[in-house]
Amino acid sequence: MMRLHVLATGLALSLTALACPAQPKLGCTDTPHRQFDFWVGQWDVTTPDGKPAGTNRIESIAQGCALLEHWEGRGGFSGKSLNTYDATDQRWHQEWVDAAGGRLSLTGGWSGSQMVLEGTLPDDKQPGRLVKQRISWTPQTDGSVRQLWQTSADDGKSWDVAFDGKYVRKK
Repeated sequence: MMRLHVLATGLALSLTALACPAQPKLGCTDTPHRQFDFWVGQWDVTTPDGKPAGTNRIESIAQGCALLEHWEGRGGFSGKSLNTYDATDQRWHQEWVDAAGGRLSLTGGWSGSQMVLEGTLPDDKQPGRLVKQRISWTPQTDGSVRQLWQTSADDGKSWDVAFDGKYVRKK
């Protein structure tokens, strides 16, 4: 009888383990997930000539597994992005949406001393053609961050500056 009880208890524990799979490890603390942390914070953003361009708040969400951007530009233009590192393809992904209905998907990663993400958008001037988009974020020695957004309509042979911003932490 005792042996049957032990066997039944063992079977019950085994079935419980099958019915309740192990919980995934929460949080993203490994190095690749931390590569974009230099961008986290509240920022005043200016153009290269020092004129105000807007403000940006970048927050770490989902226990460090993503960054959420809240952009507020001069003149009321606003947008948000969700930035995540995908360990499967070992790349960063950004999904941007803005108040004008714009959307941009970027992928990339750490390159040298900067984060570089790239994607494409349809060409407004020539339907059917894509324009390459490249945005880099470079941490500066003074604690600021330079964001450089470039576009190429000739498949990367030449690049034009769409936005050049200096991020300075709010006090």
